[in-house]
Amino acid sequence: MLYRLLGVHPDKEMTPKVYLVSFLAIGALGTLFLFLLLWLQSYLPGGPGVRYLTTPMSADLAANTALSFSTTTTWQAYGGESTLRYLAQIIGLASQNFLAGAAGLAIGMAFIRGFSRERSSTIGNFWVDMVRALLWVLLPVSLVGSLILVWQGVPLNLNPYIEARTLEGAVQMIAQGPVAALEFIKNLGTNGGGFFNANGAHPYANPTPLTNFLGMLAIAVVPAALPITLGHMIRRPRAGVVLLAIMVVLFVAGLAVCDVAESVCPPRLADLGLVGGNMEGKEVRFGIGSSVLAAVVTSNGATGSYNSMHDSFQPLSVLVLVWNMLLGEVTFGGLGTGLYSVVILALVGIFMAGLMIGRTPEYLGKTIKPEEAKLISFYILLTPLVVLTLTAWAAVSDAGRAAVATNGGSHGFTEILFAYASCMANNGQTMASLDANNLFYNLTTMVAMFFGRFGLAALAILLAGRLATQVSKPTTIGSLPCDTVTFGVVVLGSVVLIGAVCYLPALALGPIIEHLFY
Repeated sequence: MLYRLLGVHPDKEMTPKVYLVSFLAIGALGTLFLFLLLWLQSYLPGGPGVRYLTTPMSADLAANTALSFSTTTTWQAYGGESTLRYLAQIIGLASQNFLAGAAGLAIGMAFIRGFSRERSSTIGNFWVDMVRALLWVLLPVSLVGSLILVWQGVPLNLNPYIEARTLEGAVQMIAQGPVAALEFIKNLGTNGGGFFNANGAHPYANPTPLTNFLGMLAIAVVPAALPITLGHMIRRPRAGVVLLAIMVVLFVAGLAVCDVAESVCPPRLADLGLVGGNMEGKEVRFGIGSSVLAAVVTSNGATGSYNSMHDSFQPLSVLVLVWNMLLGEVTFGGLGTGLYSVVILALVGIFMAGLMIGRTPEYLGKTIKPEEAKLISFYILLTPLVVLTLTAWAAVSDAGRAAVATNGGSHGFTEILFAYASCMANNGQTMASLDANNLFYNLTTMVAMFFGRFGLAALAILLAGRLATQVSKPTTIGSLPCDTVTFGVVVLGSVVLIGAVCYLPALALGPIIEHLFY
């Protein structure tokens, strides 16, 4: 019925360029629709009252938010409960959480077809993949997950805000709204945009240990399943298991470093006789363990759904979080994006290994020829080119430094680097002391979000199209098996090497020097 309504012919497949144009079209239409809705939200009926909306929705903020949600970045330079009306949250943000997430999953499936097909000029039908992602994955799982959140105490209403009087006599505003309608899909669709400014640290958004666990599970479950999907579609299950194992190793390593850093009493407080770890910026009901786990999960995915303030984390912990985002969602990542990120880094490792032994590099039976190598190189270089250029511009310009009002020095530099890495990774989390709601950051973060979503996806789809036209070659004694420990070590080495070469100087100016001297 949907195919007939939308004029989609499910039996008609698309070439890579047509598939890419369709992906760009849904992103452009979603951005335009959401921009108009946000800019004109004052004309919408319903709550909350205008007097509670203290942050004006300027044109540049509306444009930034629209692109943010249509790219699954959900970078929020505003507080949701003090900026948006209920209908804007439901009609605008929730719909984009579904549509943008489904579009990303469609791109991931098309990328897999590049390896599973032979002599094919097509890689599927984008609209068919979109409908499948919505009907069979996102909608049913979100329906069940959202009902569980309501059961656990997450509000789902259109009530006016409540004004309560505290014991000291002050007036406290308690926000209401259709929170549960957004909270689960923001994680499952790897979006992360919170209904509240405090995101997952707010007791209405994330009230219990169960909701905290379900949120983290929703972030990782589909991206972690895609390597296994790849293995089954190419009929080499162990190849998918190896890719998942690489993700798990990187995840555990980052989690261990971050947990150790946060479990030690901060050096500045050591002389005060305090014991225990760093609880600054963390919810007591979650503690250090769940806060660190959530931070590592959300930084590894394209979901900035934090439950603690990362600006208060120790420098080594912040190093782990920003490193995860700079690597381009290699560990789990977003819907589809994490898979092609780790596969492309695997191709880099195979290419270097092939050069060392004098053989043409191959992966899953597909040969990496000069044209494929160029696309891979562009993919690897695009993130450091965008992130480091924008970070340098912000660090030397008056407009960029003006937003770093609370912290200066290396910590302030880290806040800037963190912001652009988050936007380029379509992650959306932020170190909260960066005042990003101004014209400079609203426009420059849009540049990072655009290239992080559409630039990287375009290169991945074009690469998949070229691989789909090839004939899969059988594995020989001269091939590097893609389902062994040796292959996993090669890929892990490539990840570390590329990350160090591209980002070590910038990290040395930020979290590394802060760790050494403060």
